[in-house]
Amino acid sequence: MTAETATQAGTDAEAPAGTQTEDQVDTASQTVADDGAVVENVATGADADGAVDEASEEADDLEGSDDDDVDEDDEDDEDDEDDEDRLVEEGEIAGDYLEQLLDVLDFDGDIDLDVDGDRAVVSIDGGDDLTKLVGRKGEVLDALQELTRLAVQQATGERSRLMLDISRWRADRRDRLARLGREVAERVLSSGEREALDPMTPFERKIVHDAVAVVDGVVSESEGAEPKRRVVVLPA
Repeated sequence: MTAETATQAGTDAEAPAGTQTEDQVDTASQTVADDGAVVENVATGADADGAVDEASEEADDLEGSDDDDVDEDDEDDEDDEDDEDRLVEEGEIAGDYLEQLLDVLDFDGDIDLDVDGDRAVVSIDGGDDLTKLVGRKGEVLDALQELTRLAVQQATGERSRLMLDISRWRADRRDRLARLGREVAERVLSSGEREALDPMTPFERKIVHDAVAVVDGVVSESEGAEPKRRVVVLPA
């Protein structure tokens, strides 16, 4: 099992990741025991799947002399570097934690670390048993993602929005939802009638909204309350 580096940081820690995360490894082991049932008291909530990525706030208009602009540009560059370093650190902590988990479970898998925008991304691939860590509709994967975020949080003292993927389950799900969004948008454009999709998580709805947005002549919106909230596509 290998761990490559490039990722993020978490929330409220009072002890280093090393010893405290071993207890969490035991918890995760129970999570995937037998058929991979999810531990009921693992909080996935609105944060699971990273909730919906909110649009980044636009920077305030810069004022002042050319020298001031140069200074502010330098500060922005430093901030970007700090954010990158924070995400890399977060990924390394998550990679160490997940490596312990795989060792305890005696599962094979390669751990890959990356940074995607403003979050760390950790992927595990290559092992025959890894589907047990995904579970039905990704339920076990969501639980493990929350445990991994907690491990990062304990080590850094900051809230983590880290994304965990196993056996490309999330990546494949993203591709399917993007394709669905485009297909529904084309149907609505052709028929002129609104179409409602099945209920989805905030993360899944955002993927569909993004896919619909590239098709001229249609718009999408969310309606209903969680967990029944769904995307509706209608003519513009």
